Amino acid sequence: MSSLPVNASYNKLQAFSVAEVWQNSVTRENSLHAAQSFSPNQVICSFTAATTLSHPTYLTVQTALHSHITLSPFYLQYINHSCAPNVFFDTKDMQLISLTAIQPGDELTYFYPSTEWDLQQPFSCHCSAKNCLNIIKGAAYLSPMQLKKYRLSNFILEQLKLHVRKKL
Repeated sequence: MSSLPVNASYNKLQAFSVAEVWQNSVTRENSLHAAQSFSPNQVICSFTAATTLSHPTYLTVQTALHSHITLSPFYLQYINHSCAPNVFFDTKDMQLISLTAIQPGDELTYFYPSTEWDLQQPFSCHCSAKNCLNIIKGAAYLSPMQLKKYRLSNFILEQLKLHVRKKL
């Protein structure tokens, strides 16, 4: 959930069966919005790896230590970060899952550290969530207490176990 300018309006750029790509008229930033209702834990859509890279980019999702995928369908790249996400990328079953009830028009957001160990481009978060972390760098930079509030990919869960063992 990005913090939106009060005077912002949106232009619908593209429509798909489950979601629509919108552009903020003030910031020119794109976002993905639900085209229909979803219940918590509902599969919104399946996805595949359009490409697999050994290094992260701004638009990849991490699936293993040296495996980062670009998404197909491509419109999933417009899902922005939020510290109060409403969707989750299940990279094991390759499904986008709703975490909360979602209504048509709601922006789809996910918690980037749920799949990213060390972000290629850390950023300041302005999601306005009550539990906003302010700086997003990846799961490697968050405490287990912070991470336990979120649904995490199998890769991130494995990384956490490895790093806890190293500290013992």
